[in-house]
Amino acid sequence: MTRVRESAILDVPIDEVWRWVRDFNSHVHWHPAIARSEIEAGMPPDAVGAVRAFTLQDGGFLREQLLTLDDDARELSYCLLEAPIPLDDYVATIRLLPVTDADATFWQWESEFNPPPDRARELASLVADDIYRAGMRGLERHLQSRAGAPGVHRVARPAEDTRPERPAPVERPRDVEPAGLHPPRAASGSHLTGQAVVMARHGGPEVLRLEEVDVPPPGPGEVRLRQSHVGVNFIDVYCRTGYFDLVTPPGVPGMEAAGVVESVGPGVTHLAAGDRVAYACPPTGAYASVRTMGADLVVRIPDWLGTPQAAAGLMKGVTAGFLLHDVHRVQRDDCVVVHAAAGGVGSLLTQWASALGANVIATVSDERKARVAEANGAHTVVIGRGQDFVDTVRQRTGGRGADVVYDAIGRDSFDASFAALALRGHLVSFGQASGDIGAREIGPMSSKSLTLSRPNYGHYILDREMMTMQAERLFDALDRGFVTIPEPRLEPLDAVAQVHADLEAGRTIGAIVLET
Repeated sequence: MTRVRESAILDVPIDEVWRWVRDFNSHVHWHPAIARSEIEAGMPPDAVGAVRAFTLQDGGFLREQLLTLDDDARELSYCLLEAPIPLDDYVATIRLLPVTDADATFWQWESEFNPPPDRARELASLVADDIYRAGMRGLERHLQSRAGAPGVHRVARPAEDTRPERPAPVERPRDVEPAGLHPPRAASGSHLTGQAVVMARHGGPEVLRLEEVDVPPPGPGEVRLRQSHVGVNFIDVYCRTGYFDLVTPPGVPGMEAAGVVESVGPGVTHLAAGDRVAYACPPTGAYASVRTMGADLVVRIPDWLGTPQAAAGLMKGVTAGFLLHDVHRVQRDDCVVVHAAAGGVGSLLTQWASALGANVIATVSDERKARVAEANGAHTVVIGRGQDFVDTVRQRTGGRGADVVYDAIGRDSFDASFAALALRGHLVSFGQASGDIGAREIGPMSSKSLTLSRPNYGHYILDREMMTMQAERLFDALDRGFVTIPEPRLEPLDAVAQVHADLEAGRTIGAIVLET
């Protein structure tokens, strides 16, 4: 059995995409491969059991039957009844999910079928490229050509973005392994030896030690990775100190890395040996050169994105994405405050919010970081987070205050953040670099009908579908130039203690990546 899965983000509202997709005969209007199509026996085009008979531009004739259609889930499935190519037992599913930025749509199209073994690569490539990718972009172009029709919306690139369009990367099918592209797999049941940073106990950076470890082969639903780059995040400091009880000593910290798939376990179909991949998820254990872990939250890296950038930016970029679109949906002309705007997440929040049309007020701790925030698109930069910051927000908003404050500082900025909010403003507290905010009385929030959120990263990447959507949203923002991930600071894996000391002391700008 061969499985093919493709996904894309369309700059069209989900209801408009679904209105066309659920019409089982509409593909004649938007799919570039279709010449003519009709529903047999006069059935409605959205009736389960309806059969569409259609001719391709090259003269090929096919018949497909609608098997399921769920308007609530925005999902349908269909099977192939007749085709000029051997796609035996072909069953496909289309599902749509909303992407809140710009009312876009996440579209996943996948299928399973039994091709002749000697044609598996050829036919999987045909399905992925000529049917799925061509169809998704064909419908997007069709709907955008109808600009001005109700419900159709296109996000304009920022005026300063003059990059040429990047051609779509050539992707091989998800589950097909072209000869010669993959490293030898370890024999079934064999172990590998690698290096990992082991946290002997909770404490300061000195508790981190580089050790040789034994890495087992992947079991069902697992994947074994050769990791070349490991992302460092402030949550790793919380794990090391014991503030977050995520690593039981002796254990390996870290939740973000990138590298190459070495081997896959039974049941893993969305990854193959040789894929360049990244992840940003629990459980901890990323500070290692080789790792075996669950495969569901591991994503493939686009061809155009460097491995160090993927390791530096996936967790921070996904965090920025759900903070701006899911926790608080930023609108054009909103006043958005970003604390620690020169840091890893802060830099991406500043860039992305600015690209969405918000007026960004950034706070930083010194002049050097102020220049970084300005380069990231901040309209106003404030050094410090005390009363001067509150006064600046009020001045820049005519006394109204900020619509949303993104605060990863915690104790030292919490009170000023609340004071800077407008009526019905929203404080998103997603970190505590300066310490826990402690117990707080919620009564004063009613004076301005304020909202307080404390989002948990793991709740926004619960499963493969959610993680894929979050990663695709980030990759789309990178591709459009809404955000950039600069070259990270690269350090060897054995320098991890010094890296943690620098991060904890606030001596870092941007992202840090450990090379294995």
